[in-house]
Amino acid sequence: MNKLFMILVLIGLPLSIIGSIFHWSAIIMFIIYCLTIIALAGFIGRATESLAIVLGPRAGGLLNATFGNAVELIISIFALKAGLIGIVLASLTGSVLGNLLLVGGLSFFVGGLKYKRQSFSVHDARHNAGMLIFAVIVAFVIPEVFTQSLNERDTMIVSVGIAVILIVLYLAALLFKFVTHRGVYHSDNEQNESKQEEEPEWGKGKAIVILALATAAVAYVSEHLVSTFDTVGAAFGWSELFIGIIIVAIVGNAAEHASAIVMAYKNKMDVAVEIAVGSTLQITMFVLPILVLLSLFFSTSMPLVFTWPELISMVTAVFLMITISNDGDSNWFEGLTLLAAYVIMGIGFYFI
Repeated sequence: MNKLFMILVLIGLPLSIIGSIFHWSAIIMFIIYCLTIIALAGFIGRATESLAIVLGPRAGGLLNATFGNAVELIISIFALKAGLIGIVLASLTGSVLGNLLLVGGLSFFVGGLKYKRQSFSVHDARHNAGMLIFAVIVAFVIPEVFTQSLNERDTMIVSVGIAVILIVLYLAALLFKFVTHRGVYHSDNEQNESKQEEEPEWGKGKAIVILALATAAVAYVSEHLVSTFDTVGAAFGWSELFIGIIIVAIVGNAAEHASAIVMAYKNKMDVAVEIAVGSTLQITMFVLPILVLLSLFFSTSMPLVFTWPELISMVTAVFLMITISNDGDSNWFEGLTLLAAYVIMGIGFYFI
């Protein structure tokens, strides 16, 4: 897989540059851009894993999720600049569904095929459950109800206020987890993982350089990827909702997808769960609010208003993940249940 990613980068980057200069077919360039971003995301994932080995499961999962989400943040900023508000909100909805149902489901399923029962920190699971309910239901659904009778200006003011609150609470959650209550809630599984000796694939300096170069390359390719959305959508009959929720979300979160599944296969479930759930919290409580605030500097502002299919899907995904993970262990059947829910929602969004 690593050799394949290397080949894709060596071929994909030059083709991305040449194709954008000579204006090749938008459909061909869409495929090239997507494959190149996925390959670059693989390098981002490997670099963050190398840096995270010495930091422990929680910090490692957070680091992996952060740089994995950096890909989607970059794509979203360029889409926001182009005025594609629907695609941005849909891609963030897709991240929530993809992380909780696809990444979480594949992690539980793949790990469960090798181990009959896998465990992770029940304290983290319950802490994350409360945060997920707040982020999706309190911060997204309730304002949707209140803003039905507001004009565009007041809706944007409410959205900015909610965005600031979400960012502050997310930073407070990091303070709680890594400073004030660091080491207070340790599972036996996490302690066993920390005792295992593991050599990083790359040294610290090399990992940082690769991380910086891969992120810069993703920024370049993402800007050109956004320009192909209209043509590709018209050619295949895809709506902005489907492009954002399925295509952009999968491409943007490729690094997390691969890393979480590998960690689950190695029975490092604390890391896998932290990547899947921690990435969801980062998207909903940090990336999305940042985009709302950034949109104030563009020609079209982005209010924190989702469609009802998006909201209902996110709420369903949150409650399903909480129900399955709240006991602190997993198996392949629970993973299959999450995957089935993702496929059902994907079919629904395709036909909207």
